[in-house]
Amino acid sequence: MPTPRRLCLFALAVLAAGATAQEGEERSREWRGEVGVGAEYDTNVSVDEVDVTSGEADSAWLVDFELGVTQPLGKQTDLNLNYDFSQATYERFSRVDRQTHILGADVGTDLGKANTGISAYYINSRLDGEPFLEYLRVSPSLSGFLARKWFARGAYVFSERTIEDRADRDATTHSGEADLYYFHRGLRSYFNIGYRYRDEDATAARFDFRSHGLKLRYIRRFDLFERQAKVELAWRFEARRYLSPTPSIGEDREDDRSRWKLDLEVPLTRRLALQTYASYGNYESNLPRADFTQTIVGARLSYGW
Repeated sequence: MPTPRRLCLFALAVLAAGATAQEGEERSREWRGEVGVGAEYDTNVSVDEVDVTSGEADSAWLVDFELGVTQPLGKQTDLNLNYDFSQATYERFSRVDRQTHILGADVGTDLGKANTGISAYYINSRLDGEPFLEYLRVSPSLSGFLARKWFARGAYVFSERTIEDRADRDATTHSGEADLYYFHRGLRSYFNIGYRYRDEDATAARFDFRSHGLKLRYIRRFDLFERQAKVELAWRFEARRYLSPTPSIGEDREDDRSRWKLDLEVPLTRRLALQTYASYGNYESNLPRADFTQTIVGARLSYGW
C-alpha cells in the first residue's frame, strides 16, 4: 500500500496542476497568513493516539503559523492550499513536546443550489523531536441550503494513519459525516448539529472499532469596543465499540467520550486578536488507562493578514 506521504503528495500535485492551467481567469489569487503564540494548562497530559495518560498536570507554551492561498479555477471553482505549523512545549513533560506540520488542499465548486468539493490533508507529527505520526485524510463532500436559514453538508472521509514503532496501531478508516446548520441571525448567531460514523480497521484486530459521534455547537458574534467578538460553545460525544477482546481486560473494549469547550475570541485591532478557551473532557472506558477526565484552559494571541 502506498504510504500516506506518497498519496497526499500525488493529490496535491494534481490539484496544483489544475491551478496552473487556470491562471488566466479574471479573479485574482488571494494570499492569507496568521501567526500565534500562547500558553495552556492541562490537568492530565496525554497522548490519545496510543492511550497514554500521565494523570498529572503541566503547562505548555504554544506557537503556530498558517499560510494559505486561494486560486480561482473558473467562475464557480476555487482551489485552496494551506500549510500549518504548530508547536507545544511543556514545562515538565518534554517527552510529549509536540510539533505538527499540516499540508492541505481542497477544491470547491458552486453549482448554484449546491456546492461540491474534495479535500486532502497530510499531517506529520513529532514527539520530543522524534517521528511519531503520519496521517492522510481525503474527503469528497456535498452541501447546500435546504431553506433560507437551513444549510446541510454531507461527506465521506477516507483516512490512513501510521504511528512510528507502533505498527499494530496503523489503521485505515472509512467515515460518513452529516451536518445541519440553522442561521438564526446569519453568521452573527447560528447552531450546528452533526453526526459521524467511523469504521476503523487497524493492523492488530484488538484496535478495530466502530463508533457513532454527535456534536452540538452554538456560535454568536457580538459587538465589543466597536469590534466584533465571537463566542462558541461546543459539545462532542463519541461512543466507540471495539470489535475484538483487549488482552489486558479480557473483553471487548468500550469507550464513551464526551467533551465540552468554551471559546472566546476578541479582536484587539484590525489584525490582532486574543483567544481564550476552556474545555472539559470525560473519557469513560473499561480499559483503565483510557478512563480519565481532563481540563484544559489556555489563551492565544494571533496576528493575521
